[in-house]
Amino acid sequence: MATLSDVAELIMGQSPPSSTYNENGEGLPFFQGKTDFGFRSPSPRFFCNKPLKLAKEKDILISVRAPVGPTNVADQMCCIGRGLAAIRPRVIDGEFLFFNLRYIEKFITSLGSGSTFHAINKTQLGSVEVNENDFDLVEQRKIAAVLRLLQRAIEEQERLLALTTELKKTLLHKLFTEGLRGEPQKQTEIGPVPRSWLQRPLEQAGDVVYGIQAAVASNVKPIGIKILTNKNITLDGRIILEAINYFVLKTPRHHATVLKKGDLLFNWRSGSKEHVGKTAYFDLDGEFTHSSFILRIRPHDEVTGRYLFYYLNFLRESGYFVKSQSFSVNAKFNKSAINRLPTYLPKEDEQQEIVMALNAVSSKLKILQAKHAVITTLFRTLLHQLMTAQLRVHDLDLSKGETDETA
Repeated sequence: MATLSDVAELIMGQSPPSSTYNENGEGLPFFQGKTDFGFRSPSPRFFCNKPLKLAKEKDILISVRAPVGPTNVADQMCCIGRGLAAIRPRVIDGEFLFFNLRYIEKFITSLGSGSTFHAINKTQLGSVEVNENDFDLVEQRKIAAVLRLLQRAIEEQERLLALTTELKKTLLHKLFTEGLRGEPQKQTEIGPVPRSWLQRPLEQAGDVVYGIQAAVASNVKPIGIKILTNKNITLDGRIILEAINYFVLKTPRHHATVLKKGDLLFNWRSGSKEHVGKTAYFDLDGEFTHSSFILRIRPHDEVTGRYLFYYLNFLRESGYFVKSQSFSVNAKFNKSAINRLPTYLPKEDEQQEIVMALNAVSSKLKILQAKHAVITTLFRTLLHQLMTAQLRVHDLDLSKGETDETA
């Protein structure tokens, strides 16, 4: 086992005078902290023509001021500010060290000191123990090759997810502003829509009710039925159950909130204005209810439920709720507002065609998200097993996959 200062040179960042910064590409890329980090390498927002501290291509960049511990790899010569340090491997494989630091990131984070602003100094950073199992260079490189292969797979999935997400946003906008019949548009309070689409307040398209008002954050034991809260709805309208709470139904009002398949869940209040208006389509098996910050919308029979789901997501994506909501401590768009919400409906056959088009893209996204989750889980598992020597790679032939990206 060795310390970081034993195996690498440490260069602590130093911020140059602000007069030397620019956004015009003059000088070297200037990275100030974790804000500039990407999945693997940082993206420049600022440049500096009189840098004080430099990192070289393939140096490992580590955040040394809140948050302490996250890492990236420099993909070019750059200037580093005081929020970062550069780690330049000397007697250890650079790619292995990068993954080793990722593995012990939580420990490095715990070293941060300061009551209001966590930071780590050069002495603390240099004393961090690495290569706990004394892997030789050959095994270091094989471990790095396996992990880099998985990391590339994750990057590719994230690229495909970003492209498909953008495609869905574009399709949402096109379908809800132009429709599918090539007809003239009319200007409305939500923007342009096809001229033939009829407008009605949402209360004429579905029944809206508040959820249960109760403190349920500590209700994690499976007593009662599952209750969906803000955290269970993603911005793109998925229902996630990784952290679920429970509630015991006691009154007729409580029982009236039990969800049915086809219900819509509209987040009407949130501490983050961007989350107001996020909407999920409920299609889960089992008994569920919903909390008071979520409105349940039960579409009327003549309205295609998934059309209304996509319509509400289109309004959130277009910024309608941000522009229309009221603010106090929290942003909100309450039941009265949602009942009045202008809802534009084409004929039922066009509603269903719009749903089919958007369902196709949504299905592709689900497949990509599932694959991303599997590869990410595999990466985390192998990172732990390889760094702790639970799994060895001595006998693996990875000569074609080896990398010297940070060596």
